[in-house]
Amino acid sequence: MTEGNFVDYVKVFLTSGNGGKGSVHLHREKYITKGGPDGGDGGRGGHVILRGNQNLWTLVTFKFKKHFRAGHGEHGSKSRSTGADGKDIYIDVPLGTILRDAETNEVLLEITEHGEEKIVLEGGMGGRGNWHFKSSTNQTPRYAQPGIEGKEGSYILELKILADVGLVGFPNAGKSTLLSVITSAKPKIADYEFTTLKPNLGIVQYRDFQSFVMADIPGIIEGAAEGRGLGHYFLRHIERNATLLFLIPADSNDISKEYDILLDELRRYNPELLDKERLVAISKSDMLDEELMDEMRLELDRDLQGVKYLFISSVAQQGIVALKDRLWAMLNE
Repeated sequence: MTEGNFVDYVKVFLTSGNGGKGSVHLHREKYITKGGPDGGDGGRGGHVILRGNQNLWTLVTFKFKKHFRAGHGEHGSKSRSTGADGKDIYIDVPLGTILRDAETNEVLLEITEHGEEKIVLEGGMGGRGNWHFKSSTNQTPRYAQPGIEGKEGSYILELKILADVGLVGFPNAGKSTLLSVITSAKPKIADYEFTTLKPNLGIVQYRDFQSFVMADIPGIIEGAAEGRGLGHYFLRHIERNATLLFLIPADSNDISKEYDILLDELRRYNPELLDKERLVAISKSDMLDEELMDEMRLELDRDLQGVKYLFISSVAQQGIVALKDRLWAMLNE
């Protein structure tokens, strides 16, 4: 999937179907001149339904089609025949998609499972035919109910990536390199900040044919919680990750300070993110010797306040197996 095809935020216009009109009909046959009312009911208008699809990873299809309209119910007819219901329209979305009201920004529903269906807009009810209104004082009613009109509105579809592990770090911390080594994903990698502008997903193969999903969230900058850079677009994808892997390069001026800044951005965006399991990986550690690592361990033991950490090098393939083991243990605790 190319970067330009990753779409995680779209606005759509949805319309459900109108209900069909009830029929006004009086039964007539060759030898029955006054058979009474037998007008049938109108059919229900079509619903607009969101459906989860595990084979979709992006909202890119909505770049080209943003208006969706369900079918109208058919009108009732003679012999108490009910009109056919309008055709429901199913809108397939990736797992992790939420629907918001475009005016109030209120979250209306979310889709998290394959095949899960939720009605966004119900179709209008069909009108009742005239046979419903027959009484002892009105034996030939010549009226029926009109169908109820469908509903319409503008909505926002927003994708929050569902992954087991979310990679969190400043730009150029080595997240894309790690993802390319630990999974079969092929993210864009270069030696400058903000190489990654869209989240990348990869499947980490573990022992005994087991696996878990890792997401490379684009780099966070200080002030991201207030929307600096593309802060809100990046941070929302972290909400759905079970475990957060903080990636901080070994050549950072102050590892503990970088970790605190990242943690503070998450806290300011959504304090509930701090309840997730956390692991710190010191990347690019192939440039460290044992003596320097021992010194850094003393500092990290003191400053990280019990948060687990380990040293890795994606390029030199150091600590990768230990990282997989630690993440698997955290996901299955």
